[in-house]
Amino acid sequence: MNSMKWYNYLACFFLGAFLINSVPHIIHGISGDSFPTPFANPPGKGLSSPLINLLWGYFNLLMSYILYKFSKLNSQNKQALASITAGIIIMSFVLGITLAGKLS
Repeated sequence: MNSMKWYNYLACFFLGAFLINSVPHIIHGISGDSFPTPFANPPGKGLSSPLINLLWGYFNLLMSYILYKFSKLNSQNKQALASITAGIIIMSFVLGITLAGKLS
């Protein structure tokens, strides 16, 4: 029986969003490339150093882990997995649209 509450599904959604947001920041940080972060000037539009990107990427991973623990995720719960997938897909589109043209 499914014992998850609505807020556990919300945690799953944001788990996916934080998880996918960690990817470009860690990749750019490891590659030594500048990339936008909320700490840039202007926020989200300017470029931050590779170190800031690594820190921001790892913070996103930490948030994903905290939300994973909070969500009481069970791999058998298809709705929870769908919620994580929705978070990943929606955040991917938001990031893609937000960054489109800014890095070219």
